[in-house]
Amino acid sequence: MDWLINLFTTTDSIAHIALLYAIVISVGVLLGKVKVGGISLGVTFVLFAGILAGHIGFTAPINILGFIQDFGLILFVFCIGLQVGPGFFESFRKGGVTLNLLTTAIILLNIAVMFICYWVFFDTSNVNNLPMMVGTLYGAVTNTPGLGAANEALTSIFTPSRMPQIASGYACAYPLGVLGIIGATIAIRYITRVKLEKEEQNLAEQEDENPHAKPHQMHLKVSNAYIAGRTLLEISQFLNRDVICSRLLHDGEVTIPNRDTIFSLGDEVLIVCTEADAEAIKAFIGPEIDTPWHTEAEIQPLISRRIVVTNPAMNGKTLGKMHFSSVYGVNVTRITRQGMDLFAGRNHHFQIGDRIMVVGPEDNVNRVADIMGNSIKRLDAPNIGTIFIGIIIGILFGSIPLAIPGMPVPLKLGIAGGPLIIAIFIGRFGYHFKLVTYTTTSANMMLREIGLVLFLASVGIKAGAGFWETVVQGDGLKYVYTGFLITIVPILIVGTIARLRYKFNYFTIMGMIAGSYTDPPALAYANSVCSREAPSVGYSTVYPLSMFLRIFTAQLIVLFCCGA
Repeated sequence: MDWLINLFTTTDSIAHIALLYAIVISVGVLLGKVKVGGISLGVTFVLFAGILAGHIGFTAPINILGFIQDFGLILFVFCIGLQVGPGFFESFRKGGVTLNLLTTAIILLNIAVMFICYWVFFDTSNVNNLPMMVGTLYGAVTNTPGLGAANEALTSIFTPSRMPQIASGYACAYPLGVLGIIGATIAIRYITRVKLEKEEQNLAEQEDENPHAKPHQMHLKVSNAYIAGRTLLEISQFLNRDVICSRLLHDGEVTIPNRDTIFSLGDEVLIVCTEADAEAIKAFIGPEIDTPWHTEAEIQPLISRRIVVTNPAMNGKTLGKMHFSSVYGVNVTRITRQGMDLFAGRNHHFQIGDRIMVVGPEDNVNRVADIMGNSIKRLDAPNIGTIFIGIIIGILFGSIPLAIPGMPVPLKLGIAGGPLIIAIFIGRFGYHFKLVTYTTTSANMMLREIGLVLFLASVGIKAGAGFWETVVQGDGLKYVYTGFLITIVPILIVGTIARLRYKFNYFTIMGMIAGSYTDPPALAYANSVCSREAPSVGYSTVYPLSMFLRIFTAQLIVLFCCGA
């Protein structure tokens, strides 16, 4: 039995370290699936499992824990950057500016409430109290990348032996943070006297207005000699308009044309386009005619199909300009990007790898699939090279020192901020440099979750030795109630303003709040009370900026304030 005892006690052996992480992560993941009141802590429970392991002395050498912690953080934030990068800059376009400004206000208020609680409830002469409040802040807003960024920035100020274990504050505030976000969102409903049924009705009325161009159908006779001998694809490219030719009468035979169908003088065609384009198309193809061969009345059953965007020509195009409903006769009901369900709004910009749910007649759906690419094989190969090239650039970028007057040490974005910013830029502009930035949803989620659980396990194990003293004999209770204040006060203020001043739909506000706190359980609750996509609209609009600001402000707070 000595071999078994040595396996658990020889802390510097590879087998012991691997066993330690396997036990902590597996126990944390399994316990994180347990729901209380319909809410679970998810993989964040790995932190608590790590704390327990560290508390009972089941640990590893500090340098090994530090390396795994930092490598996991790099992997995690870089994959997040790739996920949010394509939509980061588009989120500032018209319609998203106000929501992002409200999100910024929430983040700044979180920080302000943290400082107020620090000055009111804590001894400001103790240099450890402010860093511990930073940990409490990121537990209160349920943002693990921010905890990692703050933890990494602290290494520039404190020696390893004196560095505060801010994960203790994070762990104390996190559970009530999850509950507080949902509870404060419900409170806004009663403060502003919102009726859920009326909000649903307002959303339905907005969708019924249909901002897409109205469809126009017409029968034309080909009389332009320039068209004769040219394919439908060539004609569409010359017109530079969205146009569908759904039927063609040639030599007495009615066919369904495709992009390679050649037009001849005297052919009769059934054209579907927007009303705004009808006159131009008619002038180019030929006069409108009455015809007895209209077969469009043949009713095709409606089908729904998930289509993958793989055509490079679609990269960056907006949903509204594609006129799917009016021209192609289909509806795009849902868009999934990197595992996130996005609202199919007309201002959505398509990116390679987007998966769109298309509903309509089978012929029309097939046309859309042909246009969007729908070649899954193009996306199967993992692009590992791009990820590690980006990490190299991110680490170099994050290591650049920026001397700022009044700061005890130069400002560095570090191993959290540097890779995050570079990943955002690569995710958005990487194709300019021949970098294939797309990774499948499963690949991105796998790398991201591995990085996250390695980081959480390492932080928990390191914090475990002093956690009990911090919670029971120290300021643990203070971290709980100050964290709760940090969670709810900004939501109540900004949420009320968003409703009463800016007149946002309540469900959009729910999504905006969930995105501001990067909190999936809050989004899941919002989706459970709303049958439409408004919560996802708010969430996806503010999530990229919120994630960036949470990580960036964590480092700024530590470097500007904790080193004094």
